[in-house]
Amino acid sequence: DFLPLKCDACGELFCKDHIRSDDHKCGSAYKKNVQVPVCPLCNAPIPIQKGEIPDVVVGAHMDKDCKYNPAQQKQRIFTNKCSKPGCKRKEMMKVVCEQCGGNFCIKHRHPLDHNCTGSSHPISKAGYAALLRASQTPFDSTGAIGVPSNGSQQHNR
Repeated sequence: DFLPLKCDACGELFCKDHIRSDDHKCGSAYKKNVQVPVCPLCNAPIPIQKGEIPDVVVGAHMDKDCKYNPAQQKQRIFTNKCSKPGCKRKEMMKVVCEQCGGNFCIKHRHPLDHNCTGSSHPISKAGYAALLRASQTPFDSTGAIGVPSNGSQQHNR
């Protein structure tokens, strides 16, 4: 049974046993065997001509035309400069203070670490939680024992 198949390189018809370019000695097979090497440093495709060795061409590109600059790549990653005066650190992502909205490095991210001016006085998260608990517990005149709404006595800590 002969089902004609068309070679996608030369356009001629062949049976299933001879459709591969190697099986019918296709003269146009080089058109389909297109592999473009990529520079491992800058990820640019490197064009090569027929008969050239890809490793040699990529090596020549790396020696002459490669745009890879490791210092420039580092600059692009660490772009978020700390807002604390005197600090020159940069982070990969923004670390924003919830009180003043400033961008800080990991070392100065807490309000107490960068002399925060967002509120009248900087409060740590633990301090804010303590103030919140204290404001939710009713006190008697001595302030030593809280009296919840269900009538039982509770000691404040």
